[in-house]
Amino acid sequence: MNALRHWAMTGWPTLLAVLFVTFMTCSASVCAGAVPSAADARTDLSLEEARAIAKEATIYGFPMVDSYRIQYSYFVDTSSPEYKADWNRIYNNARVYTPDDKAIQTPNSDTPYSYVGADLRAEPIVLTVPKIEKGRYYSLQFIDMYTFNFSYVGSRATGNDSGAFLLAGPGWKGATPKGIKAVIRSETEFAFILYRTQLFSPEDIDNVKRIQAGYKVQTLSAFLGKAAPPPAPKIDFITPMSADDERTSLRFFNELNFLLQFCPTDPSERSLMSRLAKIGVGAGKPFNEASLSPELREALQNGMADAWKAFADFKATQLDTGKITSGDGFGTRQYLKNDYMRRMASAALGIYGNSKQEAIYPAYFLDADHQKIDGSHRYIMRFSPGALPPVNAFWSLTMYELPQSLLFANPINRYLINSTMLPELKRDGDGGITIYVQNSSPGKDKESNWLPAPKGPFFLAMRLYWPKEQALDGQWKAPALQRINP
Repeated sequence: MNALRHWAMTGWPTLLAVLFVTFMTCSASVCAGAVPSAADARTDLSLEEARAIAKEATIYGFPMVDSYRIQYSYFVDTSSPEYKADWNRIYNNARVYTPDDKAIQTPNSDTPYSYVGADLRAEPIVLTVPKIEKGRYYSLQFIDMYTFNFSYVGSRATGNDSGAFLLAGPGWKGATPKGIKAVIRSETEFAFILYRTQLFSPEDIDNVKRIQAGYKVQTLSAFLGKAAPPPAPKIDFITPMSADDERTSLRFFNELNFLLQFCPTDPSERSLMSRLAKIGVGAGKPFNEASLSPELREALQNGMADAWKAFADFKATQLDTGKITSGDGFGTRQYLKNDYMRRMASAALGIYGNSKQEAIYPAYFLDADHQKIDGSHRYIMRFSPGALPPVNAFWSLTMYELPQSLLFANPINRYLINSTMLPELKRDGDGGITIYVQNSSPGKDKESNWLPAPKGPFFLAMRLYWPKEQALDGQWKAPALQRINP
């Protein structure tokens, strides 16, 4: 469940929106044939314009398509090792992520996750949380099919008291039932709820299991003790592409069309949808690349490549330089203001990352000298006295091996260093803390502060959960990663 590959899910979790659609179900605009198929793409469209629109559609649609790949493995494909549960059922993962978890890039290894894939077509669902002791962080992150974070429940957003929250889709018009603390609205007909429950130590896992057992998910009719409404039409899910094929195959546009069926067009995107329709992108329409001329097929593929070049340029000039941070790429539609490149980068590098009020993720792809970091070198990260990450909950520093952006398997099974480990970390003479980031042991006397690195490329993601104001406004700066000369 997430990503940014360095903007975690923390979460991946992560964590992106549940994306599902069916040819058996169609909206009024689809049934009316308002959008052309690939075969209906305008014949007067120049190859240059087709290429530009394909680039735009790729940047716009990648978060949706990649999220569908993850959600399909979680909630559809019962043969997948990543399968969790059917729709509208909660699955509790009473452990932290390890290198064996490969579905989602940049997962955190701080908080056991719980997952709900919400199908809101027939009726809303009600999510009930128990009272959780003060001092233990937990959160429910609500992610729509676009990968917007549209709401939160938890320690920061609603407190640690118990309560019931109603999650409704775009077509629900009922009154707020008795016993519901708040109604949360999703603009898409499916949503993903990603729970995080803080684990203090390995010995604390039974307490986390007890809390997870108190998380409850019901349909609204079950919550009210009433008869259920007629079920929504059965969905015939298409098999998603691999992560690699998402970047090059023209099947991308067919998947995007498949997903758009459950995403009512936002008024701010009507002109965009009209433009994308020129190459056959539209809700519920099949996109058959075999129907395209060789010249148009090449133009669309070049447009996809242009999108990924634009992403690489954005990463190099904006993200790697720190001009834009993780907090700039995750959040609501209103916060992101339809900045599709930021949304694409967030999905590509850390799908399902939190909004900045919930967590921020300083990331390390370069060292203090602006050189790419690599396990053939040794590094240190030093926190001066009184300069640990300022948080209301907790912080961590996690290692990810590239290019997979997954946790790194190492001899001591240590994937991160976090604030709950502070009592075991060795202090410097002045009270500061030095973390050793390298492939081989720094020596027995320093191993308590060792974060093992692979022999090749890697990056680090720092996570600040429920960050304090000095972290959000820039008063506190994450320390640099210093390369140690041989």
